Amino acid sequence: MPKNRHQSLGLTDQDVLNMYETMLLARKVDERMWLLNRAGKIPFVISCQGHEGAQVGAAFALDKTKDYILPYYRDVGVVLHFGMTVKELMLSAFAKAEDPNSGGRQMPGHFGQKKNRIVTGSSPVTTQVPHAAGIALAGKIDKKDFVTFVSFGEGSSNQGDFHEGANFAGVHKLPVILMCENNQYAISVPIQKQLACEKVSDRAAGYGMHGLTVDGNDPLEVYKVVKEARERAVRGEGPTLVETLVHRLTPHSSDDDDRSYRTREEIEEAKKKDPIYTFASYLKEIGLLTEELEQNMQTKIASIIDEATDYAENAPYAAPEHALKHVYGN
Repeated sequence: MPKNRHQSLGLTDQDVLNMYETMLLARKVDERMWLLNRAGKIPFVISCQGHEGAQVGAAFALDKTKDYILPYYRDVGVVLHFGMTVKELMLSAFAKAEDPNSGGRQMPGHFGQKKNRIVTGSSPVTTQVPHAAGIALAGKIDKKDFVTFVSFGEGSSNQGDFHEGANFAGVHKLPVILMCENNQYAISVPIQKQLACEKVSDRAAGYGMHGLTVDGNDPLEVYKVVKEARERAVRGEGPTLVETLVHRLTPHSSDDDDRSYRTREEIEEAKKKDPIYTFASYLKEIGLLTEELEQNMQTKIASIIDEATDYAENAPYAAPEHALKHVYGN
């Protein structure tokens, strides 16, 4: 990578260090959750490992003071940048009363936080795509200059909700960025059994929108294309479908055993493209990420995660009668 690559995109040295730290924080939170799950302390993990470059690159290209995000369940890097804290993520993992996503009602990964414009998701995949189109339509009617950013896996792109939301956004030229995090597997179903076309982005033409496919392991490339998509959206040029090619470095979830459908060799090859290491290599090559700075980041992140874990583990569960809150008018 050329030394001035991030500067040519308008990013400062501090910006890219912040990107790396957010990626690293997402990875370390995820790793802690796996340990907690295997220790029997939390019931479920759905991992972001391997997706952090795409997530953080995209999130940094958005305006977190006014854009709305509709993340999918792996998007730890996106929600961290938009203001969700590690403590809040841990409260969700432990299903405690203070969980800002759902008060402990939903599984982890069902992000939702009104103050940071993180729109609540649900267990049926892809329902967030029509919601993103609807929010964008409201913004267009009110002549506001925000965009909506919605993300999903490539398996989700085969659902009817994706078609309806993308078609509506295309017809009405709505300020929507649709980002597919294509990790090659819809749980256990490989990409060649999901798509008849070569790329998810090939579908963009059918919706009359701009579409492109990029290396999701490269946060700077993702930043570039999402920033351009946002600029097109606010100019009134309609939505963009961005396909980011990533690798899922873990099983689908803590309840999955991926040994039944992919080889260890495949995973080892994917790890060579791990965005945590490839982006760190870039930052080291240009002299930004020193050994001392990296160690300081690691120490800071470990402290944040330890404190958040202790707090969430000892926080109270919701009272049983809270199950009736937000139900039938209560």
